[in-house]
Amino acid sequence: MSQVLDTPPPTQTPAAPDLAALAARHGLSVSGARPTLPQYVRQLWARRHFIAAFATAKLTAQYSQAKLGQVWQVMTPLLNAAVYYFIFGMLLKTKQGVPDYVPFLVTGVFIWTFTQSSIMAGTRAISGNLGLVRALHFPRAALPISFCLQQLQQLLFSMAALVVILLCFGVPVSASWLLALPALFLQFVFNAGMSMIMARAGAKTPDIAQLMPFVLRTWMYVSGVMWSIGTVTKKDAHVVTLLLQCNPAAVYLDLMRFALIDSFHAAQLPPHVWALAAGWALVAGAGGFIYFWKAEETYGRG
Repeated sequence: MSQVLDTPPPTQTPAAPDLAALAARHGLSVSGARPTLPQYVRQLWARRHFIAAFATAKLTAQYSQAKLGQVWQVMTPLLNAAVYYFIFGMLLKTKQGVPDYVPFLVTGVFIWTFTQSSIMAGTRAISGNLGLVRALHFPRAALPISFCLQQLQQLLFSMAALVVILLCFGVPVSASWLLALPALFLQFVFNAGMSMIMARAGAKTPDIAQLMPFVLRTWMYVSGVMWSIGTVTKKDAHVVTLLLQCNPAAVYLDLMRFALIDSFHAAQLPPHVWALAAGWALVAGAGGFIYFWKAEETYGRG
């Protein structure tokens, strides 16, 4: 009984402070918190010089260990085109019924490579640069956009070789070549949006980078890179041809062919092709940007 009476009363644990109120009182904010969408756009624009410099530096370093250096920027798609010409053009006879098949094929390979490389680079944009993401504070969308800009710069190097090939095969210079500029711009916006979508997916699940080559290869085969969609599917239902022509990769391929190759006529384009190209760019560009922004505060954590 005496032991019970002599037991001191339990001490009360002081209440935990309200950390949110304490931070607000001292003007503190959450580190890495997602800004509003307008703020995010302004932050990204303020770092436009970093995006351009980062893209150029990555492009310069890409072939720095190779003896031929930047020549591989042109040689790689040309060698791919040569392989596709032998397999598809000669063995599978896809060149039959396609005027100027070599310019048709090389243009397709160069333009498809732009999309393929942008998406692949975007898939690893966050997961492959975690040191940079964790060390510096900047809008993370700068990374996939800079990788797309790098691929655009590489494409512009390749376009010089493409022009030579067009001239060697008798394709004349014409005013329609100017249409390549808006077509490339729309394709860049589309690629950047897809790159941001894949960057968020790759940041959460890095294994996606191992799956993407198979997905992209399948997409290439149905996009008319090595064969003419209208020629091969002329015996099929019209809806099949239309669906194949309206897939975004085929749209940008056909626009560039229409701009550069005089034998590629408007009748080979899907209906309302410019509206279709702008629509794909808007959906992928704006949608991909918003999708990426919504996970901004999660990149580099975990």
